Amino acid sequence: MKGSVISVLVVFALVAQDRLAGGLEHRSYDYTKYHTMDEISAWMNQMERENPDVVSSMIYGQTYENRNITLLKIGFNSTTPKKAIWMDCGIHAREWIAPAFCQHFVKEILGSYKTDSKVNKMFKNLDFYITPVLNMDGYIYSWRDNTTRLWRKSRSPGTGNCTCFGTDPNSNFYANWGMVGNSRNCCSDLYNGPTALSEPETKAVTDFLGAHQNQLLCYLTVHSFGQLILVPYGHPNISAPNYDELMEVGLAAAKAITAVHGKSYKVGTPPDVLYANSGSSRDFARLIGIPYSFTFELRDEGKYGFILPEDQIQPACEEAYQGAMSIINYVHDKNFKSAAITVTATLWTTLTALWISSANVF
Repeated sequence: MKGSVISVLVVFALVAQDRLAGGLEHRSYDYTKYHTMDEISAWMNQMERENPDVVSSMIYGQTYENRNITLLKIGFNSTTPKKAIWMDCGIHAREWIAPAFCQHFVKEILGSYKTDSKVNKMFKNLDFYITPVLNMDGYIYSWRDNTTRLWRKSRSPGTGNCTCFGTDPNSNFYANWGMVGNSRNCCSDLYNGPTALSEPETKAVTDFLGAHQNQLLCYLTVHSFGQLILVPYGHPNISAPNYDELMEVGLAAAKAITAVHGKSYKVGTPPDVLYANSGSSRDFARLIGIPYSFTFELRDEGKYGFILPEDQIQPACEEAYQGAMSIINYVHDKNFKSAAITVTATLWTTLTALWISSANVF
């Protein structure tokens, strides 16, 4: 009996040591469950620790409650700036499937870049900037109890005589701010804030995008629910200069999504397939010149809404992953295949000139 007790204690000690080393943490991480902010933060640290050659983290702002807004930068190291893809999840606190998707996306690309030549090529040509939970204050608040589960906004206090908390971060960007689809009632879920960029979360994203706008090729922001792919702009009287191309790319992504589990996604501007809105991050990204900007509204179409059951996390993420990769593949190939064609054409012109020159010599 004494020997058995010692054996059990040794096993517990080894397990504890493994946890401290971080090994067990990753192996047991369940991507089919919703996770708290503490668990997601620990997971982010684990991704960086386990993949030091391709993953680093960057703090680019602080929330109202002084939490660090952190992204994962994924891609091979380069001595020169690379083009980039942006993805954020969890700008609305109650949309728990969105952070689950960002984690799934990171898991998939990190698990495939060594064996999938296309993903490997993307890691060479692109950096991925991924923020799993942008509205951390609101997300944490939505986990507090059943009464706060459907919290949407940030957690900043109201101004003036308002006793309500929070601003809708996705109505707070400097993109036709306050024009349509928002509320000036500070207690509304659609309250767009006292001013544009009043929220430190939206200011952090704005500053980051401004500093990297020449690098960024694509902006993906992930929400729920409705099964939609939204293109700029939310204002009914404004169109993106590349609207036709955005629709073509979005429709191809929707087709890729449907091929996985049969779910149908509508594609269009918010006024066409949802409702008119302004002040969104998607519109701001397109407004400053990021050519490809999309909002994903994940499952479902209203049966469960923001309370999507955990048994739908995996299929929802699997299909959305194919949709996102459809867009990313298009953006990558358009930018880097054209470069290869230019090099080939230049080389061919040079060789032709040399051949003509040689022929003239003889």
